[in-house]
Amino acid sequence: MFFRWDWLRPVLTAPIVPTLGPVHPDALTVDIFEDTLRAAVTGDFLPYDKDRRWGGKKAETVLRGDVVHQPEQTLIPTLTRRGRGTVKVFAYGHRDSIVQEAAELAAKLAAAHDAVNARVVRPLGPETSSPRGTRIHLKDFTDRPCPDPGGPVRPVTDWPAAVQETFAPFATAMAADGLAFLHTQMQAGRCGPVLTAAVENRVVGAIGPMEVHPDANGCPQLLPQYFAVLPEAQGQGLGRVLWQAAMHWGHSHGAAYQLLQTEVDGPSDRLCQSDGLASLGFSHTTRA
Repeated sequence: MFFRWDWLRPVLTAPIVPTLGPVHPDALTVDIFEDTLRAAVTGDFLPYDKDRRWGGKKAETVLRGDVVHQPEQTLIPTLTRRGRGTVKVFAYGHRDSIVQEAAELAAKLAAAHDAVNARVVRPLGPETSSPRGTRIHLKDFTDRPCPDPGGPVRPVTDWPAAVQETFAPFATAMAADGLAFLHTQMQAGRCGPVLTAAVENRVVGAIGPMEVHPDANGCPQLLPQYFAVLPEAQGQGLGRVLWQAAMHWGHSHGAAYQLLQTEVDGPSDRLCQSDGLASLGFSHTTRA
């Protein structure tokens, strides 16, 4: 075993694991970190990796030979070959100097691996004042019911053909939110249902795919979704109805929880907070 849990656990201010992203606090064990090192050798997806659903090979891997593991800090670098290449260094530790040390390591490794981008990812606890970056939310489906909100929301395949045909231009318009990528996966039959909101026979909002898979502990989790509403359709409550419909779907399909990442103080962040989701901390990414 490479990682010492008595060194690593005290500096895990937020439940973020390199190459996997946020995990449930109950799944945050030394084993999950060890698994990422083993996956770096094979290049395969771990059985509980949320990105496994997209197929292919894992794009991001841990640079296991460059991990810095010490009693008061741990630096875990990863390499993504997508695009022009990105090195990220996940900086776990309480000292302010850790960001600079992580930045120096990221820049050095980016040069060594001919990667254009170098980043530092700093997990921060939920008590952080004036946070930036993304907030990690936990939706617990076991604490209260998630009723069907009704409204103009259905799986896209349940709409008449004329409405279904409007999903493609909607996805193109919302490509920055990942909907164009989602559309390609839908066309390839690689994902679960996508819930859509339609107004005047036109898709104006979507959330999906809706899929439940076991986490590292075997607990069923609702996987993250892409979520967007056309700008001209915002302000009508459609985003909240889509969100509530997704939570109803997850609850009725046996999910125990969902983890979500939202931009701090953005519309989705405010929506999650207003719905009473628990905040597990933050992830702040900076250029090295």
